[in-house]
Amino acid sequence: MERIYKTMRNTGAASIAVGIVVASVGLTAGIIAIINGALLLKRKSEITF
Repeated sequence: MERIYKTMRNTGAASIAVGIVVASVGLTAGIIAIINGALLLKRKSEITF
């Protein structure tokens, strides 16, 4: 029975760690997208077709 609790504890800890990594990567990607969009809008007058 104790083996099950250890497995559950390890799985829970791994899930929390993965969640933190995914959240930070998502936040970083969102910030980069916002910055790139702002730069495109700022320089739209320089674009000629």
